[in-house]
Amino acid sequence: MFKSLIAIAAVAGLVLGGYLYYFSRVPIDASATTKKVEFDLLRGMRPTEISNSLEKAGLIRNATAMVWLGKITGGWVNMKAADYELSPSMSPEQIFKILKSGIGIQRAVLVREGDNIYQIAEMFENSGILNAKNTLKILKSRELIAALGLSSEGIRSLEGYLFPNTYFYDRNDQATSIIHRMVDAFLRTWTPEFEARAKELGMTRLQVVTLASIIEKETGASFERPIISSVFHNRLRKHMRIQSDPTVIYGIWERYDGNIRRSDLQHKTEYNTYMIAALPIGPISNPHPDSIRAALYPGDTEFLYFMSKWDGTHVFSKTYEEHAAWVKKLSTKQAREGKSWRDLKATKSLEPEQVK
Repeated sequence: MFKSLIAIAAVAGLVLGGYLYYFSRVPIDASATTKKVEFDLLRGMRPTEISNSLEKAGLIRNATAMVWLGKITGGWVNMKAADYELSPSMSPEQIFKILKSGIGIQRAVLVREGDNIYQIAEMFENSGILNAKNTLKILKSRELIAALGLSSEGIRSLEGYLFPNTYFYDRNDQATSIIHRMVDAFLRTWTPEFEARAKELGMTRLQVVTLASIIEKETGASFERPIISSVFHNRLRKHMRIQSDPTVIYGIWERYDGNIRRSDLQHKTEYNTYMIAALPIGPISNPHPDSIRAALYPGDTEFLYFMSKWDGTHVFSKTYEEHAAWVKKLSTKQAREGKSWRDLKATKSLEPEQVK
């Protein structure tokens, strides 16, 4: 009788082993190579929970078999929480390898040079991270500003302090953690050299970033940044209004429809540099580090004016009379026709014309 039980157990063991071997190597649907299923492996999930979720998602045939396969092969050891992309064409053996890899789905949000917090909030919403309204609340949160060590800056929001870059995240990342990374990246670019130069100019970091954010919005040509900066420095030194259209637009952003009107130029806000003879109260975009450098190291010029050539570059003038002549010449339909800053090719051949 005892020998018979041993024999039965041995046969059962062979049958179970054979089934688990088959189960481990055969996908539920080998032909479903184009079908992708997002599987969120959370910290603390137990083998039974994971297996049941995999079966429910149509990724494995049998949750119980998956539990035993993992126990026998060590598949449940060193699982890494992440948001994975799996397929019914994967075998349980392949699924175990992927869930141990930690290589989850890479989502990305791109912050471009010159994007402002309203645009970033919209990107967060479009990416499914958080809706725009709540993202703006976070970006303006005094508690977050304090947690980032920026309370002494006197800033109202994190505008200007969000480093332009591509940020990868998974579905479990919170908006706050992504924003932390953006600010940390900015703070790493603010070097001791920049700090010393700001003090030399008698400017705070906020003022430098504010000026840099305007420079960023005013030119599509990187080589023009120091020249644009010199115009603003020269005007501020002479207590002239810097009269930057992008600052006006930022002040009316929530009602801006793509057109700037004379009434907008005459509408006083804390950002309208047609109405205030100073920098606006804060940044109007998130600038590239080169714009920050340009704000700190303006070109050595006597320019006080610049006029768009409609191709992303500008012509610069020392006197109002010279500027008025350029405005008259470049404001014609013929001067604008067929030109766009999007077509700008910032080549060295363009540079001499900008600084003559």
